[in-house]
Amino acid sequence: MAVLFVIGAACFTVGGIVTQWSAVSRPAIGYVFFVGSIFFTTAGYLQYAEARASGTRTDVVASLVQFVGTILFNISTFAALRHNLTTHQDNARVWAPDAFGSIAFLVSSGMAYYAICGRWLCFRRHSRDWDVAALNLLGSIAFGLSAVASLVEPSTGEPVSAHLANSGTSVGGVCFLVAAAILIPGIAATGSSRSDDAAPPGHDELQRSERDATTAR
Repeated sequence: MAVLFVIGAACFTVGGIVTQWSAVSRPAIGYVFFVGSIFFTTAGYLQYAEARASGTRTDVVASLVQFVGTILFNISTFAALRHNLTTHQDNARVWAPDAFGSIAFLVSSGMAYYAICGRWLCFRRHSRDWDVAALNLLGSIAFGLSAVASLVEPSTGEPVSAHLANSGTSVGGVCFLVAAAILIPGIAATGSSRSDDAAPPGHDELQRSERDATTAR
């Protein structure tokens, strides 16, 4: 599962960098983004299925929201493969699902981060779960900024800021890539090869908090 997220994130990272700095054709880059979104969706579904099987209610909700976000990225990147769209069509078919997908990622990663911290801001040294949650949250923010900047202005037919859109995609991709890589057995600091290494960020903390709440009741 984590490997699928790594591949998907790598596609978005490469796509954003190449779009900004290379002369590679736009159709080729579009396929890189679309393939990356498929890997995201596959990994997102597996994460949701795992959460339903053994996770907490918060795990299930967070992973479901994230899965929906990946599907919206599928829609957006697929629509972007067409290059004869009007400004209105581009904003409706490409930008809108991208924006809502970014919101879904932000909500999901925000839930995971808050579950670990118990508040909206904290810093935990030597915590793999905090590292993953913080990286995912940072990546989601970067994707959100990219989505805002990619809105096509009717007056010019150009995005609000192509540079910010591409940079946000690249930065977000790197954050997701590193976060997913941390969860790969052998790379994780604990060296554990248990199946829960691929669990959603904050999975262990969420389970402990719910068990404590149950005991208190």
